Amino acid sequence: MLDTKRLKLLREVARQGSFSAAADALYLSQSAVSQQIATLEREVGARLLDRTRSGPKLTDAGRVLVRHADAVIARLDEAERELDALAGLEGGELRMASFATASAAILTEAISVFHGRHPRVLLSVTEAEPEQALPKLLAGEIDLALVFDYAWLPGEPSRDLDHRLLLEESMSLVMPATHPLASRERVRVSDFSDSDWLCGARPSSCGEIVIRACREAGFDPRIGFESDDYNVLQGYVAAGLGFTLMPEIALINLRSDLVARPIVPEGPKRRIWASSRADGARSLATDAMLGILDEIGSGFATAAGSRRLAAA
Repeated sequence: MLDTKRLKLLREVARQGSFSAAADALYLSQSAVSQQIATLEREVGARLLDRTRSGPKLTDAGRVLVRHADAVIARLDEAERELDALAGLEGGELRMASFATASAAILTEAISVFHGRHPRVLLSVTEAEPEQALPKLLAGEIDLALVFDYAWLPGEPSRDLDHRLLLEESMSLVMPATHPLASRERVRVSDFSDSDWLCGARPSSCGEIVIRACREAGFDPRIGFESDDYNVLQGYVAAGLGFTLMPEIALINLRSDLVARPIVPEGPKRRIWASSRADGARSLATDAMLGILDEIGSGFATAAGSRRLAAA
């Protein structure tokens, strides 16, 4: 393979019309330039310059090589500019995945902030539950994923991934505003042991956490309907089809005909994580987004804490 540094030397000699001028332009000695050109001619197996009294002139082989060298060097220069742009967050791509409630409450705000700071980075998002998002992250199909787990049902650790805790949410029991217990500030899960229950589609952690909370309260729930969409679950509750537990960010758009009440004793907590490849395998764009997600997660945690104090 031809050395691009020697190709640049040949091009500069042709441009300057002398070895000494090329050496000065490149901050080299004239002998170093001559030696490198001689080495290049041996590699090519042809004379590239005619040494004339008026200065070195390109041979036919030299002209062919310089023509191709121009194209090669231009592409390398373009690659360097693109790499510099990536390093300065002036280009590149950030591919993300998120589950629905985090997309609506956290990621949309993070994308807006990121785009304002780094408008030249191309952002893309796909919706995926943790069970789908983490394998995509490990396979390199995405760069960052918002995932969740529960302290009662922690996710599997991976030495190839970093998980940054953004938010820990309490779970509340959701019921119609007309229910006799809706006026209470807090409720017990056991108060609803004879009722129908709703949960996430099983098998899933969203489904299992409702079942486990009920069992912790001393009964096996009677599950009538399942859905992974909290808006659908709200509709089921409003229709009188059962009760369920929901995390705090799912209550941001709580229907006006429903109420959410903290449970006692304290129930399961949902944890939201920003997952990425381990440090050293991340892009600058990923690190920038992680910083923004930290800011937004802290804001949600502060607001949630204020709401809990107000309800106390």
